[in-house]
Amino acid sequence: MKRREFISGMAAGASLISQPALANDPISSIIKSSQRDNWSDQFDARKGDAKLSSTKTPVFSESTPGFIQQAIAEYRQIASNGGWPIVPANQKLRLGNQSSNVNILRKRLVASGDLDPISGKSDVYDSQVDGAVKRFQARHGLPDDGIMGKYTYAAMNIPASIRLGQLETNLVRLRSFSGYLGDRYVMVNIPAAQIEAVNNGRVESRHTAIVGKTDRQSPIIASKIYELNLNPYWTSPKSIIRKDLIPLMRKDPTYLTRNNIRIFPWSSDEEISPDTIDWSTDEAVDLRFRQDPGKINAMGSVKINFPNPHAVYMHDTPQQALFSRLLRFESSGCVRVQNVRDLITWLAKETPGWDRRQIEREIESGNRTDVKLASAVPVYWNYITAWSTQRGVVQFRDDIYSRDGAAELASSNWN
Repeated sequence: MKRREFISGMAAGASLISQPALANDPISSIIKSSQRDNWSDQFDARKGDAKLSSTKTPVFSESTPGFIQQAIAEYRQIASNGGWPIVPANQKLRLGNQSSNVNILRKRLVASGDLDPISGKSDVYDSQVDGAVKRFQARHGLPDDGIMGKYTYAAMNIPASIRLGQLETNLVRLRSFSGYLGDRYVMVNIPAAQIEAVNNGRVESRHTAIVGKTDRQSPIIASKIYELNLNPYWTSPKSIIRKDLIPLMRKDPTYLTRNNIRIFPWSSDEEISPDTIDWSTDEAVDLRFRQDPGKINAMGSVKINFPNPHAVYMHDTPQQALFSRLLRFESSGCVRVQNVRDLITWLAKETPGWDRRQIEREIESGNRTDVKLASAVPVYWNYITAWSTQRGVVQFRDDIYSRDGAAELASSNWN
């Protein structure tokens, strides 16, 4: 292309951009907005990053109750001022959209401190609103994609008075669990489906978790991890035999064989053939169902042991896709751990001969191996749905087991 032709083409493109037909284009409105350059960088810095990964402070830190008290004072003021407006949930909104609902959305985000009041009034879903929505989503454990959809609307339209009560309830929970937890400990926050590995008051790693279903809830626990099982057997609890395995065998008599699950009496290792069992009854509940180690083993490559009266534990899983779900309440009470090998390497840090390389070698060998930890590590399973570990960043999660006393907080009521 000749230089003259190129310049002519550029001029023609410029004339098209300036045409009145694009005057109402939302993206154009964002770019040309008189307030576009007025966005305060100090607002985000002052409020703090809302993502959990942005802080090394654990949920059960000494500073958390103080931050929650500050949040309670702020939410009490919001509630006394009439709360925040309900945002109509009648359309999906995202960056570039134009709607009269956006002005209501702006007021809602300003009220909770997610949007700087300097952003002004506009019915355009601009970059300021997009950033504020992402911040709100991160604080509520939602995918921070900036899109106003079903779950974001549901979380956003919970009244300020309900959120205030949630903060007060969880402050009591945190205080009741205060005290020395250990220099090194593992904390599972069930409603958040998150795990923290803490060392000397700092989070050294976080892990996404899968926790118990609403009808098979993960219990509150305080115990000590003493052992790691590499390439473990999986022994089915009686509840799973009754609720899952027997019904599956009635539909598909090959299910146990296809999934490498063997049956034994509890008193011996003499294998029992599935063909000898009457699956129309519950007689199988009194037998031991054990799955061999392997890629389809329900516990994956690792089981993390600690004594507790509920016969639950933490483990790997072959169903890695579950960790990407928004609602991660899929287990029968045990806790599945994403990137579990990072966690067990951390747990075995003080155990001679079991560094990451040796752990990986043993798992790859397929050998059934028990690793006794040189020092037991405290582990806690707890239920915290609202907390704050830094000023201005209040975290909320769904009340998945309906323990906070308000129906609006349970995600089961959002459907």
